Amino acid sequence: MIEVGQKAPEFCLPNQDEVEICLKDLKGKWVVLYFYPKDNTPGCTTEAKEFTEALKEFEELDAVVLGVSPQDCESHRKFIQKHSLEVTLLCDTDHEVLKAYGAWGKKKLYGKEYEGVIRSTVLIDPDGKIAYIWPKVRVKGHVAKVKETLEKLKEQRGV
Repeated sequence: MIEVGQKAPEFCLPNQDEVEICLKDLKGKWVVLYFYPKDNTPGCTTEAKEFTEALKEFEELDAVVLGVSPQDCESHRKFIQKHSLEVTLLCDTDHEVLKAYGAWGKKKLYGKEYEGVIRSTVLIDPDGKIAYIWPKVRVKGHVAKVKETLEKLKEQRGV
């Protein structure tokens, strides 16, 4: 399990346009890495829309917002098009990044256990270290909490 202060696990994943995005290329920026279960589901759509609405504010805070789920790039393209999303969505079809960040594991639904995405968000600082973790996210109000935490962390660092 990842912890605050440790080096963020490196990754390279294709985005919705099949362009590879690597964490190492984002050094010097804050990275909001949010993990969500599935394109076009109510909670995931709300979360993606709220991150899109706040994207300019995150950019002003020198942050990049990346959504990660196990869907393929075509699914992400359709999701973005259908809801006019502006966030970058990464395709983790083999669950490697989800697992590395503790966002893949056992879940329960109606008494049945299964493996799936644990909705969570990780904030990575400009040095590539884990700055904050939201391990089990409730969508309502989450984007505002992430932005608020980022502002506080930047303030503490005098940036």
